[in-house]
Amino acid sequence: QVQLVESGGGSVQTGGSLKLSCAASGYIGSYNAGGWFRQAPGKEREGIAAIYTGTGTTYYDDSVKGRFTISLDYAKNTVTLQMNSLKPEDTAMYYCAAEYTMGGILSSSGYNYWGQGTQVTVSS
Repeated sequence: QVQLVESGGGSVQTGGSLKLSCAASGYIGSYNAGGWFRQAPGKEREGIAAIYTGTGTTYYDDSVKGRFTISLDYAKNTVTLQMNSLKPEDTAMYYCAAEYTMGGILSSSGYNYWGQGTQVTVSS
């Protein structure tokens, strides 16, 4: 059974940083891609970053480009999201996903496996 477990969420002030981790069951390289998504109250889930495990090619939504960095740790089987220069509008539940199958790589409908989420709150 595939399990993805997120950690690292919390509360920070504007301009602060957080590092989210997504621990996968099994070897992370067995998944073709990993992604990070977020969902704020009353809004749809949106893709913010993704990475192909084979090539390391990354993709970012414009809202986080230049501030967030997605990366892989093959030794720990994790997908991490380093978030810098956080803004109040980054406040949301953050989810990791794995095994991209269809549609745009930042599309939430394109992934087979999901974690339970970790809350990020940014105060002004």
